Amino acid sequence: MRETVTAMDVAKLAGVSQSSVSRVYFEGASVSDKTRKRVLEAAAELGYRPNVYARSLITNQSKIIGLVMKSVQNPFYAHVLKRFSSIFKQQGYSILFVSTNNDEIQGEDVETLLNYHVAGVIVTDATISEKVGDEFKKNHIPLVFFNRKPHTDVFHSVSCNNLEAGRSIAQFLVSTGSTDLVLVTGNEDTSTSIERKKGFCEVLDQQNVTYRTYNSDYTYEGGYDTAITLLEEDQLPSAIFVANDIMALGLLDALRKHEIRIPEHTRVVGFDNIGMASWPAYDLTTWEQPIEEMIEATVTYLMEEVTSYTGFVQTIEVDGKLIERKTT
Repeated sequence: MRETVTAMDVAKLAGVSQSSVSRVYFEGASVSDKTRKRVLEAAAELGYRPNVYARSLITNQSKIIGLVMKSVQNPFYAHVLKRFSSIFKQQGYSILFVSTNNDEIQGEDVETLLNYHVAGVIVTDATISEKVGDEFKKNHIPLVFFNRKPHTDVFHSVSCNNLEAGRSIAQFLVSTGSTDLVLVTGNEDTSTSIERKKGFCEVLDQQNVTYRTYNSDYTYEGGYDTAITLLEEDQLPSAIFVANDIMALGLLDALRKHEIRIPEHTRVVGFDNIGMASWPAYDLTTWEQPIEEMIEATVTYLMEEVTSYTGFVQTIEVDGKLIERKTT
């Protein structure tokens, strides 16, 4: 078994005190260039690496950002995870990924984050109770909801302007001559579903356009099954708005399997603009979420709060845009 090299070993070889070794690896600590050089050379020779986790126990904060995510199978969130990991790495932080199986963050998820003394937390597609959120506030750990709005205004959030997006999609489909429409939503109790549906239906109600709504689960299978339901009901609408792209791709595959031509028989619009939406096999018209702007706003807030915690919270919404392709 390989012996662990300690700071004391490095100190002996470099001819300095153990506290000098600690200062070299402690951000912001004062140490002379000569001492730093001797310590780093000794560390390289011995293969020494500082125990970052042990340091976090002393400082009560680590260089770790916790990221809680449920829909790991959704390409949208896979891309989000990749971008956050890349950007925080540039900032000197690592990502602690917590995959939750529940719509609401559970106690064990919170314990994991607190036990690692995370510097901040991002929650993507789950909710959190105010009581659980208080645990983070008590420990001065900033928390951001990404692509979600919590049920209360006591948490910071960054999302797409889903209400306006729903309105714009409805107006677009009406302008194409669609006279009867279908809306396929995801989980009904999430802010994304609620606001996209509200904006979409608001415009159609104002213009007396006929529409039906179907609830699914934001998965490929959910979109596929919804399309089969539409076909079985034998009431194919002139246009369908699907509340995320991965459901829209499932719906398109099911319709085409049953020889429904798109957009001749029905138009389809998705939401997110994931990479697969532009594949020639789909060429999906969709609403592009401004991911880069949303991520930038999230990172900026977290880094400011990590540097100097204030507990300030705000609801930030960023406008997206329609990407027209061949399904409309």
